[in-house]
Amino acid sequence: MLVKDTRTLGPIRAADDSELREILHPERDAVGLRYSLAHAVVGPGRTTLHHRLATSEVYYVLSGAGVMHLDGEEEEVHAGQAIYIPPGSVQWLENTGPADLVFLCIVDPAWSEEDEEVIE
Repeated sequence: MLVKDTRTLGPIRAADDSELREILHPERDAVGLRYSLAHAVVGPGRTTLHHRLATSEVYYVLSGAGVMHLDGEEEEVHAGQAIYIPPGSVQWLENTGPADLVFLCIVDPAWSEEDEEVIE
């Protein structure tokens, strides 16, 4: 049995400038998954960098509120919502609330550095 606690996972600064804690990744964990799972935080008044992945992604918002920007569209998001991000889509997320915007990131196939591009 594999059980992980996000409180004990070391945070990293992701390429998009969010704070990330990798929960599951098939290359680093003994799991038979195609996808990776991470816990992400964007602080109040902050925004992630514009970026795109070559793979599909889903954000599931755990707490907070913000605006998701995806290929020129924008939508207010909040806890309890899932956001599908198609491969190759230009995306960024802004926190418009007074508290952290906390969400899970599911990337399929699993995230790899080569699949991510930060757009300046």
